[in-house]
Amino acid sequence: MIAKTPAPPYYAVIFTSQKSEDDGGYSQMAQRMVELADLAEGFLGMETARNETGITVSYWRDLESIKKWKENTEHLLAQKLGREKWYTNYKTRICKVERDYEF
Repeated sequence: MIAKTPAPPYYAVIFTSQKSEDDGGYSQMAQRMVELADLAEGFLGMETARNETGITVSYWRDLESIKKWKENTEHLLAQKLGREKWYTNYKTRICKVERDYEF
């Protein structure tokens, strides 16, 4: 599903990853992160796709909202487990959306 975002400007956090073979608890944690993000102040929506490479784009009102999300206690645990167990590598990019359009 394509996220319904407001008129720009807003921010996008692009999380690109490659998973390891160990999936133990990943799906449950991923679902919990979606639930938590949805409750976070400044969260606008998200889009995700996964094959060999996973890409999740979350949209945020401002940089302060992104900072607070990164510091969320449960999110910190998910980040730690991701590095130790679920991902062989990942990259996070933060972008300011200045223009969008749709069909």
